[in-house]
Amino acid sequence: MAREILEGARTVVARLLEVQADDVIFTSGATESNALAILGVVRACRNPAARLHVLYAPGAHASIVENVKLLAAEGAEIEPLPMRDRQVDCAALAKLLRPSTALVTMEAVCGETGVIWNTREVASVIREPSRAQRGIMLHVDASQAPLTEKVTRAHFGADLLTLDGSKIGAARGVGALIAHRTIPLAPLYLGGGQERGVRPGSEAPHLAESLAKALSQAAAGRDAFRIAAEAARTDLISRLTAAIPDIYINEGRPGRQVPHILNVSLPGRDTDFLVALLDEAGFAVSTKSACETDSETGSRPVLVLFGDETRARSTLRISWNPEADLSRLRSFADALTRAVAFSAGGVDDRGSG
Repeated sequence: MAREILEGARTVVARLLEVQADDVIFTSGATESNALAILGVVRACRNPAARLHVLYAPGAHASIVENVKLLAAEGAEIEPLPMRDRQVDCAALAKLLRPSTALVTMEAVCGETGVIWNTREVASVIREPSRAQRGIMLHVDASQAPLTEKVTRAHFGADLLTLDGSKIGAARGVGALIAHRTIPLAPLYLGGGQERGVRPGSEAPHLAESLAKALSQAAAGRDAFRIAAEAARTDLISRLTAAIPDIYINEGRPGRQVPHILNVSLPGRDTDFLVALLDEAGFAVSTKSACETDSETGSRPVLVLFGDETRARSTLRISWNPEADLSRLRSFADALTRAVAFSAGGVDDRGSG
């Protein structure tokens, strides 16, 4: 029964992502999937006579950036992807590629800002005929994409694709790495032969089933949620910018933004205090990625987008799922407006000043 549940889930995930079932490697989440993709590819193709070269998105999640830094400690040459106008600068990227380039790793959607990155353009540069024989792999972390974007390797131009169940309503502790069997991957550790031998250890059939169910629901509701989220985003931005002075919207170029993630900067405000006030009002937001709460430089993605440290140190990340309706978001806008006024010494409508 356990094997049937596991393989049934693998088949569902494969069908939704338009890949073969044995392309699906179940993991504990995006952090492990990213580590397996980044470390696994480079360690598997390492040639003692060559110092391999890796390019990465500098504003990506810590599980990308820190694993690339680990490769540097192991002898690889690492280099940030060039950015221009809030996208990867593909003309500059073409000049950075070299015979020793083994991997490019980036996100499909930035978890902090909601920017949709130009992964397919990056893939086109990598696979341009004069470079195709080099076999450069493109890894894309698509954890934040399924609620509003089509999620397939072809859609993102990826060789390896990361998914995380907790980002789409599945149980915590499950994710997947999508990688064709022909892609060499060195396991992060040794043990049994589970998951093609690259992710040994006892499998969790019911967690895999939860991921498959969440991906199915996301696919079924994607178009409707996108339309509703776009309308809600427009309304929310209008209310916040009308009520709060000196608020900045941190987003991508037009058409390169998921609608359900809104990142704002409030220079001069204590955003950690605002998070606490909003939590008291029943709204959970964050100042940056939960994996970087100890960072003193603020939001790396916002810094990469705008090059403004003040803006990066004063961010709030707001996101919502299909269960949040317009009235709930309007209540949030009111709560944030009150919190900003209270933190600035204004009058709190709960009766305290």
